[in-house]
Amino acid sequence: MVERNGNGDKSLENWIWDAACSIRGAQEAAKYKDFILPLIFTKRLCDVFDDELNRIAEKVGSRAKAFKLVAMDHNLVRFYLPLQPQNPDDPVWSLIRKLSDKIGEKLTDYLREIAKANPLLNGIINRVDFNATTHGQRDLDDDRLSNLIEKISQKRLGLKDVEPDVIGRSYEYLIRKFAEGSGQSAGEFYTPKEVGLIMAKIMQPEPGMAIYDPCCGSAGLLIKCQLVLQESQGLTEKFAPLQLYGQEYTGNTWAMANMNMIIHDMEGKIEIGDTFRHPKFMQAGKLAQFERVVANPMWNQKWFIEKDYDGDELGRFPKGAGYPGSSADWGWVQHISASLDKTGKAAIVRFGYRCSVTGFGECQ
Repeated sequence: MVERNGNGDKSLENWIWDAACSIRGAQEAAKYKDFILPLIFTKRLCDVFDDELNRIAEKVGSRAKAFKLVAMDHNLVRFYLPLQPQNPDDPVWSLIRKLSDKIGEKLTDYLREIAKANPLLNGIINRVDFNATTHGQRDLDDDRLSNLIEKISQKRLGLKDVEPDVIGRSYEYLIRKFAEGSGQSAGEFYTPKEVGLIMAKIMQPEPGMAIYDPCCGSAGLLIKCQLVLQESQGLTEKFAPLQLYGQEYTGNTWAMANMNMIIHDMEGKIEIGDTFRHPKFMQAGKLAQFERVVANPMWNQKWFIEKDYDGDELGRFPKGAGYPGSSADWGWVQHISASLDKTGKAAIVRFGYRCSVTGFGECQ
């Protein structure tokens, strides 16, 4: 997580942790990220939108004219934000920062307006209701929400301010911190950056390849494959990007994966649902096959029963290949094998007491 202005990793991570601490006590620690990351994503959208408005304003003479132009033609910017401060020279984020009453309600309305103007963001940026209540009590009261907004306001996240992996790296940082705090292994929830890069390099992705992650989490493994491809091809060369496909079971994590792809300026298709029982990527009624598969499944899953295997109609669990047993570990390997084309290769992470990477090479 590198800031271009030279403040370094520690500064940005401290900023993220300060944001988490600003709502400490409002929710279980593991849920903090569900409030923080959509706001960081929104801050990034606002700051990039400002950068694009400023670029247009240099050509047309003022930000007021730039606002009018992008309102008429949304294609002039990456994402059109239907938010305009009373003074057009003020940052777009200032509308959120200056909220003083009904903060949760108005913030939620702003995010819904952004989603309405950008179908690609629907279900992603507007997934969290900042005004939600449980048993008559606000999940995140306005005082804590105001503190969170102020903490996030302390960093600019524009095109020249930070590297484009703010969401993914922030997500991994928060997951690791909260996992450590609860005494759980962080490896159960995300794949460390170093492991992901090793996997991507061993996969040797080539331009235009189709790469799949059946349990993609925040899409970090898919993104690292594209980053490795860019490094191998050279940033100035034109080449076909990877075709990235992922499926994720948990709704908030699915949203985070989409945010991660968007903030990296990458295109991919991330589906939501139970890959084991209902895989979403199909082709002519059969399981789709890919040139590369990268995965870090949740190991030791014991809630799949015999009929889940016997009832499969996609040829993933052939008789005689070994019954998965009391956990789904072998079942995941079988699903990955069935998702490879004839020359495909897979990389699978297995976390035990120590982190190790297995499954490299062709999956027969």
